[in-house]
Parts: sequence; structure tokens; C-alpha cells
Amino acid sequence: MDWKLSLGGLLVGVLVGATGMGGGSLLTPLLVLVFGFNPTVAVGTDLFHGAIFKSVGALRHRRIGTVQARLSGWMFLGSAPMSLAGVAVATLLQHHWSHAVKWQEVVIGVALVIGAIGTVLKALIRFREHPDAPFVMTRRDKLAAFAIGFIGGFIVGLTSVGSGVFFGLTMLIVFPLRSAKVVGTDIFHGAALLWVAGTGHLVAGNVDMRAVGSLLVGSIPGVLLGSGLTLRLPDRMLRLTLGAVLLVSGIKLLNVPYTVPLMGVSLAALAVAAYLALRTPAAGERTRPATPVT
Repeated sequence: MDWKLSLGGLLVGVLVGATGMGGGSLLTPLLVLVFGFNPTVAVGTDLFHGAIFKSVGALRHRRIGTVQARLSGWMFLGSAPMSLAGVAVATLLQHHWSHAVKWQEVVIGVALVIGAIGTVLKALIRFREHPDAPFVMTRRDKLAAFAIGFIGGFIVGLTSVGSGVFFGLTMLIVFPLRSAKVVGTDIFHGAALLWVAGTGHLVAGNVDMRAVGSLLVGSIPGVLLGSGLTLRLPDRMLRLTLGAVLLVSGIKLLNVPYTVPLMGVSLAALAVAAYLALRTPAAGERTRPATPVT
């Protein structure tokens, strides 16, 4: 067992437990930038680890009733086959193109930057909470769910990035669901999708099983610890912090000119956004009435 990988798994587990997102977005760049993994192997290892890791959360959300199973099913119809297409493209490029490693780093970097933008938007946009009424899917809802899965599944299979950010953000915007059911449905669908994509990478030989074991030693207790932190730390602050990490990782992988100044400007902009976010209450928050004096 590699204790450094377990420590990385612990970090990812705490952040996912506290924010409900960021597993694949953080672990893939961590494996590439810190541990020197080949990008394709990093993606496969991340996806297979995430399948086991997210299944624990999916079962819990299913038991407490925060999963819209039909919505998950329609997204899965599009995401499952397209995730395998993403796996096939990543594997073919690795074996048949000498510049595949550099190309995939660029793709992952772009996905991370987009994920960072989505994470920040999810933290800052004040979505109106819908009433907790039964959600009956219309034809339009089914087509939208399939399209979301079709696009997102390919991205996840190719880069491992987006299962938490892309699907959660689009469901918040497109469907009339409460935030708790968006999170539960996202995790439930994400676990099923990651099993398909992760198994595809396993068959293709892109998974380091020893690394998966080391990561799980840290990530499973980490997610339990992170779940407790949600009661103590501001949710939007955590999401903005996660957005900053994703943005810096993406810029680093892209290796754009003036990387260090660009990172500094990006972090400064996120710091201002965090300050403004914390000054205003999030959607659904209410001021606790003062205790009357008797």
C-alpha cells in the first residue's frame, strides 16, 4: 500500500463528502501532476476507484429517498454507451498516436477549467428551490435527460472529469428538483456511469489496481469525515475553494504562457467572488429568528 496515495484519497474523500462534487476533477490531475501517472491510466484508475467510492453514497441517498430513479435511468441510457466511446477513443489514441499523452493532458486541462467555471456558477447562482412535489417526467424531460447523458458520458469516459459538476449543474438548471434530490440523483447516476466507464478502462488495461486499493483506504473514511464538515463550514465557501483548485490544476495541465501570473489573477478573482458570496445568503437560507426574552 502506498501511504501517499491513501493521503491523496483522504483529501479527495473529505472534499467530496463536504461538497458532493470534485472526485474525478481532483483525483485525475493529482495522479498526473503529483504521482506522475500516464494520463490514460490516471483516468482509468480514477474512474474505477470512483465507481466503488460513489456506490456507498448512492446507496445511502437511495435509502433516504433523494434519488429520482427515472431521471437517472434516462441519463444513463445516453451516458453509458457514450462513456465507452470515450474509453475507446482514449485507448486508441494512447496506443496509436505518439502525441496522445500531451493531447490528453490538454483535453483534461480544458475539462478542468470548464468544471471550475461550473463549480463556481453552482456556488454563486441563487437557484430558486422548487417545492418537494412528485416529479413526473414529460417527453421534453426525457429527451433533455438523454442529451445530457449523451454529452456528459463521452466527456467522463475520455477524461474522468465532469460526473459531479456537469450533471449536477445541468440538472439544477433544466429540471424542477430540489437541491437535495439533484445531489442524490447525481450521485446515483454517477455511480452507475462510473462502473461502466471504469470497467471499460479495466478491460482495456488502463487501471492500476494497487493504486485503487491505496486510494480507497483514504477516501472511504475521508468521505465520512467530510460529511460531518458540511454542518460546520459554509457550503458555498467549500465549492469556491474546490473551483479554485480545479482552475489552477487545469491551467497547469494546459501549460499556457504566463501560467504563474494567470494562476494568481484567477485565484484573486475567486477570492473576490468568495467574499461577495459570503456577504449574501444562499438560496433557501433563512435568518434564524432571535430567541424571545422572557
